[in-house]
Amino acid sequence: MRIELTRRYSFAASHRLAQPQLSEEDNRRLYGKCANPYGHGHNYVLEVTVTGPLDPATGMVANLADLDRFVHREVLAALDHVYLNEQVEAFHPACGGQVPTTENLCIEIFRRLEPFLSARLCRVRLEETGRNSFEYAGESSRRP
Repeated sequence: MRIELTRRYSFAASHRLAQPQLSEEDNRRLYGKCANPYGHGHNYVLEVTVTGPLDPATGMVANLADLDRFVHREVLAALDHVYLNEQVEAFHPACGGQVPTTENLCIEIFRRLEPFLSARLCRVRLEETGRNSFEYAGESSRRP
């Protein structure tokens, strides 16, 4: 039997889409208004999906309280109300970080949540706006 548990969370963060080696004009051409030098923010909706065998004692894939604590510690506490470009090492230009697109943010969140021990992480889905969402399920070569 395969069953998945999906839990929804939200956080707010700001970012600027720009590559430091490009001129302002080139960044504006590549990223449009998202290259605004002052950045812009989103109210993200995060869905975390895990799977695993049902615990015969509880009938659950994972204890929701355990999952909530883990997601809060690894993702929400680190990403909520921050400027991703400056406050998250994975995106900091001085650290060689990646451009904080929502695609890259999705991958970073997956990386942070993959160590969850109570169930196997299947995927993360990140809604940036009502019209844009991104989903990442890890590297296919690492998935059983």
